[in-house]
Amino acid sequence: MRTLLEGENIKLTAIKEYDIPIIEDWFNNVRFLRYYDMLPAVPKSQKQVVDMLKSYEDSQIRYIYAIRTNDNSRIIGVAGFDEIIWSNGVATIFIGIGNNKFTGKGFGKEAMRLLLDFGFNELNFYRIQLNVISYNEHAIKLYESLGFIREGIYRDFIYRDCKRYDMYLYGLLRQEWGSK
Repeated sequence: MRTLLEGENIKLTAIKEYDIPIIEDWFNNVRFLRYYDMLPAVPKSQKQVVDMLKSYEDSQIRYIYAIRTNDNSRIIGVAGFDEIIWSNGVATIFIGIGNNKFTGKGFGKEAMRLLLDFGFNELNFYRIQLNVISYNEHAIKLYESLGFIREGIYRDFIYRDCKRYDMYLYGLLRQEWGSK
């Protein structure tokens, strides 16, 4: 039997209580927030972070996982699924590498591969989709390298620094994923 949620360099696990202060730091980092979410970069208190994580724990339509290094199990980011529609086999995927020392080194790609494999082959999703802001060029390159297809654009959707940005809609079907 093959290993799920564990790759060469990272693994996806449950978020632990001791991870909360680290995640709180990320959710107080405006740069992280501006790439992670389309909502305004409003810093979160520890209680707000705990409440957000609790909403995933209590849900059957959203899951969040810690991205951890294999060598020392240090949390470096979060990833998961939102807006799961079980009857249609559809989910929206998300990822955020919160520790800047681990960006641009392939950890995000490895985490996405693990999550896509898990979504298609364990959770039996047919379609996995995502949204990305047009200025997030590194993420767009990553998503396209994994086979995601740009399916639409919400024009001038995001307002940041007195400028409007498009939001791109991407999708990937099970048969398109294969063994990428």
